Amino acid sequence: MTRSGVAAALFAALGMASMAAQAGGVLDRIKSGGHLVLAHRDASIPFSYLDAEGKPVGYALDLCLRLAEVIRKKAGVRDMPIDYVKVTAADRIDTIVQGKADMECGSTTNNAERREKVAFTVPHFIVGARILVRSGSAVARLEDLSGKIVVSTKGTTPLKVMDQLNRQHLLNLKITEAADHQQALQMVAQGKADAFVMDDVLLFGLIASSPTPADYKVVGRYMTTEPLAIMLPKGDVALKQLVDEEMKRLITSRDIYPIYERWFMRPIPPANVALNLPVSYLLKDFWKYPTDQVPF
Repeated sequence: MTRSGVAAALFAALGMASMAAQAGGVLDRIKSGGHLVLAHRDASIPFSYLDAEGKPVGYALDLCLRLAEVIRKKAGVRDMPIDYVKVTAADRIDTIVQGKADMECGSTTNNAERREKVAFTVPHFIVGARILVRSGSAVARLEDLSGKIVVSTKGTTPLKVMDQLNRQHLLNLKITEAADHQQALQMVAQGKADAFVMDDVLLFGLIASSPTPADYKVVGRYMTTEPLAIMLPKGDVALKQLVDEEMKRLITSRDIYPIYERWFMRPIPPANVALNLPVSYLLKDFWKYPTDQVPF
């Protein structure tokens, strides 16, 4: 390669490195007048969903807005525009990886596989997958699903778990994917699936927002134990440190509890029905020493 060729390659590499640094530094972008972008779901009640007016709301959204205020102050800007982008269970990780959003405010499990691509802050909830069936169903446990049609949402941990359990226990299940939680619920309602396996808090949220909540019930033991956390870009050390510090402060100061109670203990939109889910003993124990390190 000629000297000019080496120089050109060097300048190109430096330019790419500069672009990567700009792309990866959320705080630097905000300081320069950029927007903060929050990813949200449309039906992950009560974590992240759309209210009757189409506005993103929920427990995770409230936490993200708290974190956004800390980001604004750290960046030293008076006004920080916030943009919202809707994601699904299938594309939420790619949205963060591709830099289309700075935080994913939803119901995403922090696990080792996902940590290869993205980062997570301190968990805001610990949940387990259970089974939703129609009220008249005889299904009461995993084994009762033998030979039946089971649906779960595309791109979720419970879908993978059901595939594993199906093979381990020789259940002869027909496992099918739904595009989102609402579609999975409709499949059970319409008799196209015998059961919907998903994180139980999301199942309770779907039931509470249904026009006919008495038509459904949640049964069975936990098939998973999953810490839910806000997803962040991998490699943005400054952003992660700031967000982790604020999450730990919210938990140790107990400022997170009124936020929790608003979404899990009081009536919430759109149906103004309370989920009545107090903080579990698992979450209480985890919050005694809040950390982003999880054993999964």
